[in-house]
Amino acid sequence: MGSGWAAGSVRARYLVYFQYLGTDFNGVAAVRGAQRAVGVQNYLEEAAERLKSVVPVKFIISSRTDAGVHALSNAAHLDVQRRSGQPPFSPEVLTQALNTHLRHPAIRVLQAFRVPSDFHARYAATSRTYLYRLATGCPRPDQLPVFERNRCWALRADYLDVAAMREAAQHLLGTHDFSAFQSAGSPSTSSVRTLRRASVSPDPASPFVLPQESRRLRFWTLEFESQSFLYRQVDSVLRLSWGWGRGLGHCGSLGLGSQVRRMTAILVAVGLGTLTPTEVKVILESRDPLGKHQTRVAPAHGLFLKSVLYGGLGDLAAGNPAQQESQDPGGREAPGQPEDLRSCLQQPQSCPQLLCGVHSTESTDDPQMPSQGQGSQAH
Repeated sequence: MGSGWAAGSVRARYLVYFQYLGTDFNGVAAVRGAQRAVGVQNYLEEAAERLKSVVPVKFIISSRTDAGVHALSNAAHLDVQRRSGQPPFSPEVLTQALNTHLRHPAIRVLQAFRVPSDFHARYAATSRTYLYRLATGCPRPDQLPVFERNRCWALRADYLDVAAMREAAQHLLGTHDFSAFQSAGSPSTSSVRTLRRASVSPDPASPFVLPQESRRLRFWTLEFESQSFLYRQVDSVLRLSWGWGRGLGHCGSLGLGSQVRRMTAILVAVGLGTLTPTEVKVILESRDPLGKHQTRVAPAHGLFLKSVLYGGLGDLAAGNPAQQESQDPGGREAPGQPEDLRSCLQQPQSCPQLLCGVHSTESTDDPQMPSQGQGSQAH
């Protein structure tokens, strides 16, 4: 009977934006097997089971993040194949259904779009931006407001040489071999990347800092933009006190982590006077991931994936390396949306209330949609 459903069913592909606080997760990728660790993807796919798709729903994640790393907006694509005679879910219904059945409060689906059947969330991305938050003037961990813990890297130093950090960041801009900023033994076939932007700027005063503390604590943001970054997922991170001097924070990690966290660690070292901007250029050109300074990695909990951007649908369909992906057995592809999604795909946060109703052609009156009062089943 199941094969009969698949033969006459319609498969629809969606691009889904979602956010999460990474503190409780072993990264965004699903953890398979009987391990106690769990990834954000595990919860997303568990919620998707309630969509009653003929073929199990799998999220293809755009940007993988380490354990403890957060995302203001990550993205993934997924296929939902409904039973024969049932129309595809509208993007709004899909968003609401996933949020209704998500069992972890630190994950939220922001919005969804219908996309062509050959769209690939990872390969079609044209820009990814990460931001890293620093706090200075925090000699002891208990001096950081509880609301900021696991949201920034608290440094003991009262001062950062921001001008020197910006000068050092200039050496990282452009197209380079970033081997010096990847984990040793990384499976990446090429370590050449183009860094479009690397900025260091003061953050506005945190609303969670009491007035009497605001003169001591200052917050800073580092932002990095590229089409893609070097990455190597790790199951655990060894927490250490780095010993680079009195200025460094309370909880770093050694030898593991992403390109962004390694670049952050190097720029912080420049800000503290441990390295010079010229030495950053030397480190980059060394292409050595095991050098004296390259093995140090900024803590995961200060890093946020800020955005993943895409071009218009016409641009996505051309040159997409995922076009050779086959259809699900027995299914036929659902037609894509006729509207141009360019503005929303390039600026997903710009849609009012994070729901873009103009991109829906299907009825939202769907019998498969759970009611607002219907909760998910607990295990």
